[in-house]
Amino acid sequence: MKLNILIVDGNDKESSDDLISAKIEPQYITYRNVLEKLSPNDFNISIIHPAISDEYFPKNFNLDDYHGVVWTGSVLNIYDDKPSIYRQIELAKILLQKKNKIFGSCWGLQVLATAAGGYVNKNLNGLEAIIAKNIKITEKGKNHEIYKKKINNFDSLCWHYDEIKKIPENSEILSFNEHSKIQGLTFKTKFSEFWGVQYHPEFTTYWMSQLMLLRKKILLKNKMYKNHQEFNRIHASLKNNNSDDIHLNIINFNNHSLELKNWLEYLKVSN
Repeated sequence: MKLNILIVDGNDKESSDDLISAKIEPQYITYRNVLEKLSPNDFNISIIHPAISDEYFPKNFNLDDYHGVVWTGSVLNIYDDKPSIYRQIELAKILLQKKNKIFGSCWGLQVLATAAGGYVNKNLNGLEAIIAKNIKITEKGKNHEIYKKKINNFDSLCWHYDEIKKIPENSEILSFNEHSKIQGLTFKTKFSEFWGVQYHPEFTTYWMSQLMLLRKKILLKNKMYKNHQEFNRIHASLKNNNSDDIHLNIINFNNHSLELKNWLEYLKVSN
């Protein structure tokens, strides 16, 4: 029997349309494609869009039908006063009271941490974008399934301005780097179990190279690169998936997406 996975799209329509207009797949499509590539034909996948509308559940939809949930990234900020954010936090609170396994990337981590009693705000170190460098796995992380077969010091694709300032009760920090004190986090409720990362194991190098072009002005304004020449060099390395300037962990799809692969395997053995 196939297990059911629900993808929760964290973006509003305008943000996804911006990606589509730049000929970039919206994040929920990227997530679906990666899940299908990592574990073909093992899951039924559905997608909902709580940031877009109050009426985001399809007809005859039941949250109890899902064994696993993945939560995408987003351009939203959790501390803003917006219905699109409130709806997601409330949905997260509901899901944490159900029997399922949840995986959140970036925004997904922030939403679930907030719903469980944590606190998220701006990272005083500013934007962490394109590559989160030198992520280190904690002692707790080394014994957690999310990092099974993962090297202890790695880079990953990323884009975020915010970070978790206060973790929920009974949480364990699984990884960190100099920029963000929490790069990986896990916690359990009575019924649900959450794994989250502040980076994006679902992104591909080519997808990120497209995002780089779309947000070139932002990257240069935030001094993520010294000049246009450095920007162009990193962009070319991502687009062509070569290791001239990119950590081999990112170049190798199986290594970069290992956290999601481990979650999918955990989902199978837990049901």
